[in-house]
Amino acid sequence: MTEVRRAVPDDAPDLARVHVASWAETYRGLMPDTFLDSMTSPARQTRRQVLWQQNLNEDKESVFVADQAGEVVGFISGGSSTFARYDAELFTLYLLKSGQGGGIGRALMQILAADLAARGHTSLMLWVLDINPARTFYEHLGGVVIGEKTEAVTGGELHEVAYGWADLRALL
Repeated sequence: MTEVRRAVPDDAPDLARVHVASWAETYRGLMPDTFLDSMTSPARQTRRQVLWQQNLNEDKESVFVADQAGEVVGFISGGSSTFARYDAELFTLYLLKSGQGGGIGRALMQILAADLAARGHTSLMLWVLDINPARTFYEHLGGVVIGEKTEAVTGGELHEVAYGWADLRALL
């Protein structure tokens, strides 16, 4: 049984662990190795834990976790967007491979959408790596491509695609 709940400051170590582990599981072969190695190092996990702790203490954005039998297997975060025409942005959605395929991603999207709508947001957008197989997940949820960008990183470039929902209620 999976419980989806609002993250609390004590979840910071688990958020950092899932964040780094899911990058390692998902992006190997999709990103330059030198960049991915720097993003999944023990030092990076420590920095992420500090950042998540600060974020949760300051309540900067909406953050929810998926908990299976006391273990966090995924999380989602979102808040106000600076992208034209969309007032909310999904910042992170990460699931360990062990948590994929069972509806957890959809449940996380729904709870975030409900929370953002309750905060007065009406639309949502996100960025995803263009070669990430998870793109189909967003398409199945009704997301449409609204933009593209390229970002220089150590060892190469990342090409990203933006998906958007003009009406946030479509995710509820």
